[in-house]
Amino acid sequence: MKAVILAGGKGTRLRPYTHVLPKPLMPLGEDDPMPILEVVIRQLARYGFRDVTIITGYLTELIETFCGDGRKFGARIDYRREVAPLGTAGGLTLVRRPDEPTLVINGDILTTLDYGAMYEFHRDRGAAATIASYPREVKIDFGVLQFGDDPHVLTGYSEKPEYSFQVSMGVYILDPLAWDYLAPGRSVGMPDLLESMRTTGRPVHCYRQPCYWLDIGRHDDYATANEIFDSRRAAFLGHPEEATLKIGRDE
Repeated sequence: MKAVILAGGKGTRLRPYTHVLPKPLMPLGEDDPMPILEVVIRQLARYGFRDVTIITGYLTELIETFCGDGRKFGARIDYRREVAPLGTAGGLTLVRRPDEPTLVINGDILTTLDYGAMYEFHRDRGAAATIASYPREVKIDFGVLQFGDDPHVLTGYSEKPEYSFQVSMGVYILDPLAWDYLAPGRSVGMPDLLESMRTTGRPVHCYRQPCYWLDIGRHDDYATANEIFDSRRAAFLGHPEEATLKIGRDE
């Protein structure tokens, strides 16, 4: 099975680290550091996604030098370079239109998601695209005011409320027809691609699975990812003892 890893971003929120390293090569763990991109590739290979294309842009040479042909990770890796930024979906035009559903994943996420189960869900549902979905709670640190038709008359007042949302994990399964919605050289975000598919009648489904997930794009999230990876490495890398190291959604 085929996977495409999106690894072309500049990682501006992680500066100054990303002045030196592209975000996907940021190391996780202190005892035996491993770049987040290596974790992603090893996970993909474990679930049967061994034909991997990495779309690069920023500090491309470092990624290509580190990953090589992928054999050390149990995968076959080739590369496509963005000459100019093409958004989170536009870079897919650099990849030949596939013959079967393809997993597309951001190269900077730490998760225990079962990619194989997601792929089977996609096939079983007959979806044109599937988005991995994750619950997040957001606390507002202010008193929130509600109004009706008259913006001067208060209809409700909530002190520091919490809201729950389902967010995209940055993991997708796309049928080949998704490439019909892309134009070479045109920058397109993944939300725009999926909305175009949905509004033209293509079924876009969401896959939910109890798992751990974190995007390492911010300094505090990167620090959390380091702690989690150090303490629960086996759960991410699929070692035999992983059954005793399950990671809950809220850890």
